[in-house]
This record gives sequence, C-alpha cells and structure tokens, in this order.
Amino acid sequence: MAKQPTLYELSGGGLHVTYSTSSISGKPLFNYHDAFQVRNFSGDEIQTVDTILGKLVSVFLIRTIDGGSTSFTVLIPAIHLPPTNVANVTTEGVTTLHKFSIFNPPLGQTELYTFHRLHGTAQFVEF
Repeated sequence: MAKQPTLYELSGGGLHVTYSTSSISGKPLFNYHDAFQVRNFSGDEIQTVDTILGKLVSVFLIRTIDGGSTSFTVLIPAIHLPPTNVANVTTEGVTTLHKFSIFNPPLGQTELYTFHRLHGTAQFVEF
C-alpha cells in the first residue's frame, strides 16, 4: 500500500506554503509566506475539511471581531506516493477577503476570492 504524504511544500506567484499533517508535538503545522508577511500556524489554528475536491486546509491571516478578515486556503489533492516517497503537486490556493462590519453590514457578495496556482512536492516524512 502506498504511503500518504505528511509534508507539502508549495509555491507560486510570490507565495510559499508549507503544510505538515503532524509534527514532533503531534500537531499539524502550516507556514505561510508572501511578499508582505510570514505567518506560522499550528494545531487548532488550522482548519481542515475533506471534500470531493480534496482536502481544504485553511488559516486566518487577518481576523477581526468588528471588521473584515482575510483567510488563505490550499486545496490538497489525493496523492499515492511512489516508492521514492516524493511526488510533484500542482494545485490551487485561495486568498479570501471576508467583508464584514458590525455597523453597516455590506450588501451583496461578502467573500472575494483571489486564486493562486501553486506547485511543489508532497512527501512522506516521519515525525
């Protein structure tokens, strides 16, 4: 039976994302780096949802209680690793601007999406 990846290293369009399904502490880790910020997330700060498209892995880059927020989601496709335990990956990342205001709720579409083509590797690493 082929091993499943535990570490994804992806980049494209000025973004660099590393996602590990576990770590030495037993918690997943997510590192995000773009031209303006470097953010590191672990454990419950990372949301994962299995969908028919693949696994959606999301983090909040900016989160406010009285205004808009910004999240980043990467689509993790199903991968069966070859004997080398490393496979190439091409996927999508999505930056979402969540419009919100407690004083004047916005009308119309409240989520705006920017898509990012990402490529890199998925590999099995023991933690």
